[in-house]
Amino acid sequence: MAKSKSSARTVNVGVVGLGFMGNVHIKAYGKIPGAKVVAVSDAFKQPVNGVIPGVSGNVTDSDAVRLSRDVKFFRDAHALITNPSVQLVDLCVPTPQHVELSLAALKAGKHVVCEKPLARTSALCRQILKAAAAAKTYFMPAMCMRFWPGWDWLKQTIDRKTYGKVLAARFRRVSGPPGWSRASYFRGNDSGGALLDLHIHDTDFVQFCFGKPRAVFARGLSRFSGAVDHVVTQYIIAGGATVSAEGSWLMNGTHPFSMTYTVNFETATAEFDIARGAEALRLFEDGKPMQVVKLTGVDGYVGELAHMIESIRRKRPPTVVTAKDGLTAVEISEAEEKSVLTGKLVRL
Repeated sequence: MAKSKSSARTVNVGVVGLGFMGNVHIKAYGKIPGAKVVAVSDAFKQPVNGVIPGVSGNVTDSDAVRLSRDVKFFRDAHALITNPSVQLVDLCVPTPQHVELSLAALKAGKHVVCEKPLARTSALCRQILKAAAAAKTYFMPAMCMRFWPGWDWLKQTIDRKTYGKVLAARFRRVSGPPGWSRASYFRGNDSGGALLDLHIHDTDFVQFCFGKPRAVFARGLSRFSGAVDHVVTQYIIAGGATVSAEGSWLMNGTHPFSMTYTVNFETATAEFDIARGAEALRLFEDGKPMQVVKLTGVDGYVGELAHMIESIRRKRPPTVVTAKDGLTAVEISEAEEKSVLTGKLVRL
């Protein structure tokens, strides 16, 4: 059956922010049918002969990005946002700019993808939710772990109870401090430190799999940002499973970025370690030898942006992650921050 005009049309994208995440998103759009980057913007960095220098990050490569000749460059983000050729605005800017630019893009009648965290506080997040609810366009926070190969498998396995109930789950995401944009990341009042920049991925994935926790108990410390740069959290969830997560910027020297989980079901244990590459996900079932679960998909960045592009093309709002999910991820993170500071259990 032939696709309808609405589902076959190309979505023109404008990417704001040409740091590490902006480069990642531009590369991802190049792998998504129906997406075309038509404009980019950055107040400080300008493409040279159509090339954006590479920036080292956690998961993807640091290669430079070569733009098509017809891609427009704007130093002013608002000029990109109001440009009539742009349909989807992708915000890859520091957290303090999320609210202002999200509101401007929604007011301009654009669809919006906004990098995590949605904002530094839940109160600021609610400003975005109010505008998104009133808009005729779609808004999606970029929570890539909901789409990550091996993590999407875990969500489906939990929902289907393939191996029974979850008894315990542990998530771990650690690295050295960011080597890029330190002037932004190391201002904890703005960035939220590792808790809101790094650990929030696992906080969001916990709520994705188990629902919003009833309470959290967290221990942590600050080293670089003045906010929480290392955290270990116990989530009190419905159903009684023991669920915890660790997030950290404390790794020293050349220690690589690490992203892992171990989940104990009633009849199996699933273990993911990104360092194992194509064999990242291992499954240990009772009475059977260990097996490697074959992963499908490229990465979570391509997955999340493809979901948004398809939502726009089919004229239906994104469902895997919503603006409200971006708010609740920050609400839970705020509770973790409060628990670290008070040493007490914090109820949600």
